[in-house]
Amino acid sequence: MIPNHLVAKDPGNPGSRTEKEPTAMSGNDQQPTSITYAGAGVDVEAGDRAVELMKGAIKATHTSGVVGGVGGFAGLFDVSFLTGYKKPYLATSTDGVGTKVAIAQKLDIHDTIGQDLVGMVVDDIVVVGAKPLFMTDYIATGKVVPERIADIVRGIAEGCKLAGTALVGGETAEHPGLLAEDEYDVAGAATGVIEADQLLGPERVRAGDVVIGMASSGIHSNGYSLVRRVIAHAKWELEREVAEFGKTLGEELLVPTRIYTTACLDLAGELNDGENFGVHGFSHVTGGGLAANLARVLPQGLMARVDRSSWALPAVFSTIAQLGNVPQPDLERTLNLGVGMVAVVDPAVADRAVNLLNKAGMGAWIMGGVENIDPSAAQAGLDYVQGAKGVDGGAVLMTGNYAK
Repeated sequence: MIPNHLVAKDPGNPGSRTEKEPTAMSGNDQQPTSITYAGAGVDVEAGDRAVELMKGAIKATHTSGVVGGVGGFAGLFDVSFLTGYKKPYLATSTDGVGTKVAIAQKLDIHDTIGQDLVGMVVDDIVVVGAKPLFMTDYIATGKVVPERIADIVRGIAEGCKLAGTALVGGETAEHPGLLAEDEYDVAGAATGVIEADQLLGPERVRAGDVVIGMASSGIHSNGYSLVRRVIAHAKWELEREVAEFGKTLGEELLVPTRIYTTACLDLAGELNDGENFGVHGFSHVTGGGLAANLARVLPQGLMARVDRSSWALPAVFSTIAQLGNVPQPDLERTLNLGVGMVAVVDPAVADRAVNLLNKAGMGAWIMGGVENIDPSAAQAGLDYVQGAKGVDGGAVLMTGNYAK
């Protein structure tokens, strides 16, 4: 049984799905005034229509592990296959898409945000080598417009199909008075599995390893507070045609997040054989930028030296930098700057890894290598990052200038 996207939950009574309508007295205490749930701003029937519109997209993601159908209180997933594991670890992640939803709402385009949500969640799971099995979502909105909610969920379903992950349910909550009628926010969570002795991460990284970058599809889903501030400062409209983009500004800003899950799992499956590991780790480049996220997957004592000249900034990033006169360190701490995922691999398989990733459409290239920390590197100032996001790990030194 799979939870549906119902909206009959009262924000003041989260446990309730159906309620007796209250009756209040009018000002003169003589004539009763009926106060209904619909009158309070919650349309249960609209929620039901939204569920009907999204059913097909949800079912299209269902793998053999999904038990039951759409409409239950809980999603079920058959994990009896885990009995074949020696020591299975479950991996989990949760995220949203930040203020990118403001762009979608302004343009009234909602079928790409869902893929952003999936990418933000499942590609965090794949960093440790785990396969995402299933996902759930949560949509909060000021007013349920069935077609809009269905568009969002169809995008989530499309992202799940790209990742080979089942969408086993979710919830849509109508919050009148808290959100405006056209406002919404989305969040999601996923669970994956990895055999304990196949886990990837800092413990496998060695000096001499090669750092491989994988191209982003655009801004992805981080840094939109900066982006929105810049375009407002420049007084650019979302409908503006931008020659460098080959599309409108709004279309560029809504390009969905690339999903790397399948390519990364295939790479690890091809290059990691039993006790021989060609792939040592991945880093998902999200909030904080390339250096901070790469540092999280390196062990203490090691440093990745990344050569900026190995790639050119995609047009959207150079445009944002110029429009807002944004300092390079701020750009690098906020946006992915064209790198959405990083693989850290054994040097013996580096060229093969690049070829495999390129065949998978990931736009991969060698961007640097791992070495013992050079104590003098810390003098590089903002080009040097050691430890990030609460992880006391390795370091990253950014060198050179971006290619033109």
